[in-house]
Amino acid sequence: MANPDGYGIIRHPDKFFIGGQWTRPSSEAMIDVIAPATETVFLSVAEAMEADVNRAVAAAREAFDNGPWPRMTHAERAGHMRALSAKLTERAEDIAQAWPNEMGVTLEVARGTAGFLPSIYKYYADLAETFPFIERHPAMDGGVGLLVREPVGVVGMIIPWNAAPFLLSYKLAPALLAGCTVVIKPSPEAPVAAYILAEIAEAIRLPPGVINVVTADRKAAEALVHNPGIDKISFTGSSAVGRHIASICGERLARYTLELGGKSPALLLDDYDIQTAAESISQSTQVMSGQVCAALTRVIVGEDRHDDFVEALSASFQKIRVGDPFDAQTDMGPLAMARQRDRVESFVAKGKEEGAQLATGGRRPAHLNRGFYFEPTVFGRVDNRSTIGREEIFGPVICVIPARDEEEMIRIANDSVFGLNASVFTNDSARAYAVSRKLLSGGVGHNGFRADPTIGFGGFKQSGVGREGGIDGLLPYLESKAVILDHDPGPLPGELAIPSKN
Repeated sequence: MANPDGYGIIRHPDKFFIGGQWTRPSSEAMIDVIAPATETVFLSVAEAMEADVNRAVAAAREAFDNGPWPRMTHAERAGHMRALSAKLTERAEDIAQAWPNEMGVTLEVARGTAGFLPSIYKYYADLAETFPFIERHPAMDGGVGLLVREPVGVVGMIIPWNAAPFLLSYKLAPALLAGCTVVIKPSPEAPVAAYILAEIAEAIRLPPGVINVVTADRKAAEALVHNPGIDKISFTGSSAVGRHIASICGERLARYTLELGGKSPALLLDDYDIQTAAESISQSTQVMSGQVCAALTRVIVGEDRHDDFVEALSASFQKIRVGDPFDAQTDMGPLAMARQRDRVESFVAKGKEEGAQLATGGRRPAHLNRGFYFEPTVFGRVDNRSTIGREEIFGPVICVIPARDEEEMIRIANDSVFGLNASVFTNDSARAYAVSRKLLSGGVGHNGFRADPTIGFGGFKQSGVGREGGIDGLLPYLESKAVILDHDPGPLPGELAIPSKN
């Protein structure tokens, strides 16, 4: 067990990063970050009040309206982003050590993710050389039409607790390339990655006000959404909160991107090996203890193979080693917090009450007397209309649902308010593609949990609005402007040598 003490990781836990400086909060309120494996305080950070949020917005607004950042070329901003990426590589182990103490992810997964983060900033920095921020078009009246993509403005970023380092980077990197300034509101449970990015912004001398960090709970976060100085909100979290944010933004026509919940189906077609599928589902469930919005939590299988699959998945789940996230022998760590474990327990109780068959798990591990641990759990014979069949549990709980045939599998998969992710298990790639086109889902993997954020990530229906990652993840941070000129203005600053569209 690593020493649950985060004070050696970040330098200013009692302050906020506003306008390029570490500033004292308006109150003495602090937030305790509880290590989920030990239930002890890992770190305490300052809690922002509405006044602190408003100061951060004002700093970002000043930086956008009058500062140099939006007026740099994309290549100049890319240079800063590459410097940020290099510093992030230096701080990778700090992020890796903090993340298990914030939400319980194993150190192995944390190190893998922390090592990947710098590539996100490099990817978007490289787009400065390839993405057409200015396009030339023949104007209808004979002049020259320019399609110019400009930064959307000041962005409020509300980051969740489950995958904070990863999700923050996929919001921040495209916003920086676009020329936006940002106010980052990390989760009270997982603030360290945002603090580290603020320290990096200071180290690389990013212009003041481009990045601002204030950790706050729900009330102050809502003040961020209401603040008229915010042009766009980028939020990852529950669908219920996402709807609320959308309604606030709608009142003043602020832009927003929402990456929300899921109840993602895995369709196990009749030609695919049951044991192989069980191992794949088991391995993906271990990641972040199932606290993944895109997790494959509904497995839909033919009626004739249902019992065999439940048996195979249960056997695989029983092999998962639950324990200390810093132990190299651990496969799955704890849930992030007590309330999350309580939530999972309540869903398990509801599943049994509504008639689903508990095949394995469903309890706190007997060998662990502290920490927010929960056994990997399998329910069989789940009714897709039941509570556990419809609602996002956000824990290591899999629902297995029988179906008569492939057509009913697709119908059950689509019978959900969510549409974030899915998977099709089959040996036939053409068949997998054909089924994928019938699924109402923002992403579909083949033979396992698969996502590629370099292409894009997001959902249909109540799983969100907009996309993150790839080119599609850059577009929400840009506004399009049509400029119609009498004559060709000649080469323009930042324009790429890309052929005109005819």
